[in-house]
Amino acid sequence: MDGAPVTVAVVSSRAEADLIVGLLGSNDVPAAVSADDAGAQEPELQVQGVRVMVAPSDEARARQLLAAVDETPAETGHPSAFQRWKSSHLGQRKT
Repeated sequence: MDGAPVTVAVVSSRAEADLIVGLLGSNDVPAAVSADDAGAQEPELQVQGVRVMVAPSDEARARQLLAAVDETPAETGHPSAFQRWKSSHLGQRKT
C-alpha cells in the first residue's frame, strides 16, 4: 500500500463496518476495519465509531461505491437496497 490508509466511512458498529468492507471487497476494493474495541471483545468502547479504511489509491472508487448504495430516501423516495438489507439484518433504518 502506498501511503497511510484513508478513512472512507465511520459507522456505529463493527457489524456495519464489516458489511461495508464486504461490499467494497466484492467490488475489488480491499478495505479494513479499524476500531478501538479490544478486538471486538468490548463493543461498548466503539463510542468514537468504527472506521472503514482503504489504500489512498482506492479512495475515489470506494467513495463512489458507498455513494451509490447509500442514496438517501429523500433523493429517491425510498430506501436503497443496502439500507433495506441493513434494516432487516441490523434493525437500523436510516431516515
